[in-house]
Amino acid sequence: MLLKDKIAIVTGANNGIGKAITEIFLGNGAKVIGLDIIDGTSDNDNLKLFKVDVSSTADCEKVYGEITALYDQIDILVNCAGITRDAMTRKMSEEQFDQVIAVNLKGVWNLTRLVGPAMQQNQTGSIINISSVVGVFGNIGQANYAATKAGVIGMTKSWAKEFALKGGNVRVNAVAPGYTMTDMMKTVPENLLEKFRGQTMLGRLAEPIEIANTVLFLASDLSSYITGEVINVNGGMRL
Repeated sequence: MLLKDKIAIVTGANNGIGKAITEIFLGNGAKVIGLDIIDGTSDNDNLKLFKVDVSSTADCEKVYGEITALYDQIDILVNCAGITRDAMTRKMSEEQFDQVIAVNLKGVWNLTRLVGPAMQQNQTGSIINISSVVGVFGNIGQANYAATKAGVIGMTKSWAKEFALKGGNVRVNAVAPGYTMTDMMKTVPENLLEKFRGQTMLGRLAEPIEIANTVLFLASDLSSYITGEVINVNGGMRL
């Protein structure tokens, strides 16, 4: 029960890695507020779900007000919501670029600008931002996505400094997953999946729970002296 009685916000909570994080947090004693643009239902008393567009500042401010009316403080924030709109740069539309920036980058800022200072005032908290191997190494046809995930790393390092000021004691870290077998990846042709597997030292793709386990570590007191770091969870990809 690494997170017993902790209050955690998880974005992108209804699918993929976000769902795995939500489940492992609940299993470790946390009370979770799950935010997602997709409707979700739960019969777990420790899970409250809200439909939120993280790219909307108004949406985030509204739901944050609802959350703070329920809980005195937030202990953990996981920014996991993200989208892709892939295209080669010469063919990428302005809409494709702007949509990814709005969700993957501004969406992380929208919630952290509310939660981070409150954690700093309470002098405790852990923020985990989900980046990507693509944000570290780049990828053909994903200039927009790579830009957001690299930007998340930059914000992570900045916030690790900012929210520690004046005894803030807020830890901010990023996790950069490799290719992970979410529903999105299950639509990728098998020949490409095999190529991705071959790029890792472990010869396979990640399962969502393997990313969630790392997030659990960073959310818990087991990582009490870790901040401003990017943890690569990619099976040895790009070594």
